[in-house]
Amino acid sequence: MSTKKLLGMVLAALLTTGTLIAADVVLNPDHPDRYVVVKGDTLWDISGRFLRDPWMWPEVWYVNPQVANPHLIYPGDILNLVYVAGKPQIQATRGHPDVKLSPSIREESLENAIPTIPLDAIKQFLTRVIVVEEGEMESSPYVVQAADEHVITGAGDRIYVRGIENRDVTLFDVYNPGGPYIDPDTGEVLGYEALYAGTGPVQSFGDPATVKLTETSREVRVGDRLRPADRSDPVIHFQPHAVPSGTEGHIISVIDGVTEIGQFNVVALDLGARDGMEIGHVMRVYQQGGLIKDTVSSKYSKTVRLPDEEAGVVMVFRTFDKVSFGLIMAATRAIHVNDFVRTP
Repeated sequence: MSTKKLLGMVLAALLTTGTLIAADVVLNPDHPDRYVVVKGDTLWDISGRFLRDPWMWPEVWYVNPQVANPHLIYPGDILNLVYVAGKPQIQATRGHPDVKLSPSIREESLENAIPTIPLDAIKQFLTRVIVVEEGEMESSPYVVQAADEHVITGAGDRIYVRGIENRDVTLFDVYNPGGPYIDPDTGEVLGYEALYAGTGPVQSFGDPATVKLTETSREVRVGDRLRPADRSDPVIHFQPHAVPSGTEGHIISVIDGVTEIGQFNVVALDLGARDGMEIGHVMRVYQQGGLIKDTVSSKYSKTVRLPDEEAGVVMVFRTFDKVSFGLIMAATRAIHVNDFVRTP
């Protein structure tokens, strides 16, 4: 575990008879007293209607424990803001028509539940490998040529692949190999980028084999690497919670390389499972203060570092050993690579 980044243990919400204890929760000044959930909502957006910090919703959430999946909500559910012992509490009443009743419990389909965050922004990153160790891709099969002389290769096209030796594997994911993820403080290489590009079955084995691309999320190129297709079920429901006090790291990359990072961009952080990072961890983003010259007085040092400025909020949705990936949930100013992430 990295001692420079993790100073405490994970603070879990205290669950008592179905009620999460509220602590340091600040309400949104324009909060409603009642809200009916509609299709297209996200839990983060709904929470933002009631709370200043949307990720604090588990602290005030209450659902009758007789309801299955009490931390999930559905279109038609009714949310009411009440006060219990002087503390705010959001109570949910199941109001949607698709509830299946049994003698003692109500059951709902997970697929119909309101997602925590907009899944369209992260769906391609939920299951596919996007961090690999040094040399891990070099022994993998690779694209040697696009078939049919396509200039841009995508879904529906065929590719020629060398290195497929195991004929028991017939479905492959394709990855654009990228550069290293580097810790800006220590210079440690934390892993290497591997961005999912597409999926396709083997049409014919040989040297080269022929693969038909059935799905693509970006252009498939000569030199891209193949791995057996990842068929694992993704995590699609998240419970936001703060990282332990004292946690600090950096944004070390932004997917697809935009220069200014904004809301719903996916970023890589130099914090991973070894540092105690968990799916759902929330951090504030701080823009590093600039280093300027003091041209007014010689009383102090010639240069001064300006204060760091709060720039946004990020929620982790996938973790690896040394790197995590998060979605920028809010951006109050431009965010950049090397900006800090800290305990909110």
